[in-house]
Amino acid sequence: MSVYCNGHRAGADELSAALVNYGHFTSMQVRGGAVQGLDLHLRRLRAGTQTLFGTVLDGSQVQAWIAHALQAEGRVDASVRVTVFSQAFDFRQPLQAVPVDVLVAVSAPVTLSATARRVRSVVYQRELPHLKHVGTFALFEHRRQALQAGYDDALFVDAQGAISEGTTWNIAFGRGGELVWPQAPALRGTQERLLQAGWDGEPALASVRLDDLAGFDAAIACNAAGVWPITSIDGHRFTGSEALVRRAITTIAGQPWEPLA
Repeated sequence: MSVYCNGHRAGADELSAALVNYGHFTSMQVRGGAVQGLDLHLRRLRAGTQTLFGTVLDGSQVQAWIAHALQAEGRVDASVRVTVFSQAFDFRQPLQAVPVDVLVAVSAPVTLSATARRVRSVVYQRELPHLKHVGTFALFEHRRQALQAGYDDALFVDAQGAISEGTTWNIAFGRGGELVWPQAPALRGTQERLLQAGWDGEPALASVRLDDLAGFDAAIACNAAGVWPITSIDGHRFTGSEALVRRAITTIAGQPWEPLA
């Protein structure tokens, strides 16, 4: 992995400043120097910067820095993580206006396999769930505990069983030809938005509880690195997930790639 800060290779001081647990990020897959949903990623970064720092982020500058980092590394295919933080942020004075810094981390491209996964539900909600912030400890720990219990991952629900999101992914349920997206507070992912845009008909947005699972015959998970079938939640099995994920992969493949340069 190579890391750049504000358009130049990051130094030790800049990287150490980024260790302060205050900031937000987005992760994307680059193929042929282009990104699916690039505008969605930049919109996420602008919104997060306004929320956490009260300032405006120049999306065009961020896009140029991503393109520069890829060119410097000689890559047209890559995984890219863009993190917005501030070297000047002081937790003792969190309301103080500070300039923001942008880290661009470039590594090998990743495509998650469409391997079927079994998940278990966990009562948990991320802080500020609408933001893709850097507070990820609980996400990884819940996944670790699920693996220890013999599952593949964890699905977050509230105290009433309303489904929100997975540890690092969104979930949708299939019912006939309809795709239903749970609407408990969650991070709305770029892959989720692309699937909704490409799916036939208006996206179905609804509250989905664990008690409602019997009304669905399929479930899929998605994030920027791929789409995969969910074959069971807490032992409740879905028989149509494999077919649904094939349709989802075809839908994603039909979405345009936006060039970075």
